[in-house]
Amino acid sequence: MLRSETDRKTRDERLGQLVKYCMISGALDLNLYQEYDVKRGLRESDGKGVLTGLTEISDVVAFKTVHGEKVPCPGELYFQGYNVMDLKNGFATRKFNYEEITYLLLFGALPNKTQLQEFIEILSQYRELPNKFVRDVIMKAPSMDIMNALQRSVLTLYSYDDNADDISIPNVLRQALSLIATMPLISVYAYHAYQHYHNDQSLVIRYPDPELSTAENILRILRSDGQYTELEARVLDIALVIHAEHGGGNNSTFTTHVVSSTGTDTYSAIAASLGSLKGPKHGGANLKVENMFSDIKEHVHNWESEDEICDYLTKIINKEAFDRSGLIYGMGHAVYTLSDPRAVILKEYARSLSEEKGLTDEFAFYARVERIASELLTSRKKLHKPICCNVDFYSGFVYSMLGIPKQLYTPIFAISRIAGWSAHRIEELVNEGKIIRPAYKYVGHHMPYVALEDRK
Repeated sequence: MLRSETDRKTRDERLGQLVKYCMISGALDLNLYQEYDVKRGLRESDGKGVLTGLTEISDVVAFKTVHGEKVPCPGELYFQGYNVMDLKNGFATRKFNYEEITYLLLFGALPNKTQLQEFIEILSQYRELPNKFVRDVIMKAPSMDIMNALQRSVLTLYSYDDNADDISIPNVLRQALSLIATMPLISVYAYHAYQHYHNDQSLVIRYPDPELSTAENILRILRSDGQYTELEARVLDIALVIHAEHGGGNNSTFTTHVVSSTGTDTYSAIAASLGSLKGPKHGGANLKVENMFSDIKEHVHNWESEDEICDYLTKIINKEAFDRSGLIYGMGHAVYTLSDPRAVILKEYARSLSEEKGLTDEFAFYARVERIASELLTSRKKLHKPICCNVDFYSGFVYSMLGIPKQLYTPIFAISRIAGWSAHRIEELVNEGKIIRPAYKYVGHHMPYVALEDRK
């Protein structure tokens, strides 16, 4: 126990010294990566991901082979062999599209009407938390970051499961369906708890309606009046669909494979994936985009002036504005070149929602920034192919129009992506792969031991 302010200051000073030691000892000669041909970030020198596994769950396509040459093409995303664009076009006005996609990802085939209805009913039956879980877990010590609350809750659910460590496929599927069904409740309830305890807001906990879709229930339990429009629910549903899966190589899904390969329980695997998704370079990127746009709006007074937009974006690129990182968030992707199909779909729905909300000028501003940023980045980087916007460019704008608070932006991503994580976890376990263990090259020096009393 620290007995005084002096003790705390002494501790902090000592910690400062330790930090210096950590920084010095942890720094590597970056030239060694090239010398030893290390695939930093598991990426080749051209940016392509290092092949580390096989999957049938989804495919990300950014190039076509024409006359033996690799040529950039409009991005395509496939779920279990089906083009997401075709899936989206087949949705029409049905409301359980995320549930249908979840079925497809888990079982490898599109359900017929009977199968889909039975699956919806199963998810509805799982859409409840253990008795007093909200009071005893979610309401106690509410976290200011909902992703941490979500991670903690998922880990705690282990204690409520009589077969938590059973990794047989039937049991893992049961656990997956339960988590898919309850993650929206945990996320929204954790947000309400945060608002109540940290911002003195009224606490309203509304139970889900078994007749409603995942998207509808999120809006219903989030909003104080429980009301929403049909278009709002459809837009949130399509956002859940396009975020549900994106190949085995993205950081959080790869984390699912890595942790699952150890034979650990489902709750530990999903908690690890949540920890990965929380990072601002991954699931937190849409919040970066929204913060960037707030900054742009403060400095660009005429949203229709392309010159004014171009000047400010140039300052961002030159590290003279916003967070001085030189990045225009939401622009560019590790795989896609000409277009990100998820961004194409979400942009279409963002336009429709902006018309309902009377925000067409703001949508036009986003579209204008997208086009100018692409031209600027392509020119500045002297690229022979354009830089497209990614799904994060419009997702934050969509969430803001839906009245979803920023604290829930990344949790919404997690609510959707757990369908893909679950499919990949099952795929890893079914194929009984080896524990995933890449190698690291030791580049330090072997040292003779020095007794404690002889050290300087």
